[in-house]
Amino acid sequence: MEKITDFEKCSGCHACYNICPKKCISMQPDSEGFLRPVVDGSLCIDCGLCIKICPILGEYKGNPKGKVYACINNNEETRQQSSSGGVFSLLAEHILKQDGVVFGAAFDEDLNVNHIEITDITDLEKLYGSKYLQSRIGDTYKSAKEYLEAGKVVLFTGTPCQISGLKAYLGKDYENLFTQDLICHGVPSPSVWQKYLRFREKSAGASTRRTFFRHKKYGWKMFSVLLDFTNSTEYLQIFSKDLYMRAFLSNLCLRPSCYNCHSKSVERESDITLADFWGIEKVCPEFFDDKGTSLVLVNSKRGQQLFADVASKMRYTEVDMDAALKFNYPAYRSVAMPKNRELFMSLVNDIPFDEAIKVCIKTSPVKKAVRLVKRILRKVIK
Repeated sequence: MEKITDFEKCSGCHACYNICPKKCISMQPDSEGFLRPVVDGSLCIDCGLCIKICPILGEYKGNPKGKVYACINNNEETRQQSSSGGVFSLLAEHILKQDGVVFGAAFDEDLNVNHIEITDITDLEKLYGSKYLQSRIGDTYKSAKEYLEAGKVVLFTGTPCQISGLKAYLGKDYENLFTQDLICHGVPSPSVWQKYLRFREKSAGASTRRTFFRHKKYGWKMFSVLLDFTNSTEYLQIFSKDLYMRAFLSNLCLRPSCYNCHSKSVERESDITLADFWGIEKVCPEFFDDKGTSLVLVNSKRGQQLFADVASKMRYTEVDMDAALKFNYPAYRSVAMPKNRELFMSLVNDIPFDEAIKVCIKTSPVKKAVRLVKRILRKVIK
């Protein structure tokens, strides 16, 4: 077997890698840095399991529309550490207190993102915060299955395509499995992220020790990227001015499958979906204080059970789904591929990161005029 699915459709979910009985499938980075399955034909026995469980080749199996909530963790310190309203920590802590296991994305020493398992509540902070690049699932589907078979309660968190991959790999429902996905804009290339880090490190004259994509120094809506360097200096920039976030939010460095995502639907496969509640000041102003509000979609009876178990530890209110998703369209619609995506992905390998951004992201005359007017108004007001 030479390939499992078309190059541009593969989401990199790792289901085929985990299911292969001969371990003849490896996940290798392609020319853009995205992991893809590579089959070793000399080991392959043509069992067809990888084809059978590939979510892209199968039928999407979402739950019927559920309830939608605006939520805020009662613990302000945890909320401040979180990207939005701090609901993930409540779900995860509840599972861990049952002697369960939580799987999620964490940075490693090189600031790549990998899925890991957490069994100790003191390690849970590793999973806090957004990571705007694709995580490596590795063998975590196998590990999750072992825990499930042993009767452990498991919370598996990830992107919608990773939840699809897990469920396809497991092949059956487990009463002790809870899944949580997120409203995904798309996953950027890990290699583009590393090129950005090298660019920033060259300027700082030091290596990056830690990074936060969603620092709240200037508020939740005006979140900032923070890089903490080994020479005790740091870089802090509002997301709209940070070069990596500009590339990400301009859709220049997303995985090709993200532009036609198989998992875009309000009928989610997960039990619970978490996201930032963008537009909360219009939908439910009493829940807006610019410290972070979570949008929570409860997609199944199991999700409703988990939500009820932690409800006493947060402020929440039910909201209309259409109103909530008006400002969160990536829940049901893929982003468009920019015409200059291929140019950016090529240039970023050959020229400095900031130069690639200048070539591929040009500020329109209208935006320039708006910025000028804002600057003038600020001076007049002062």
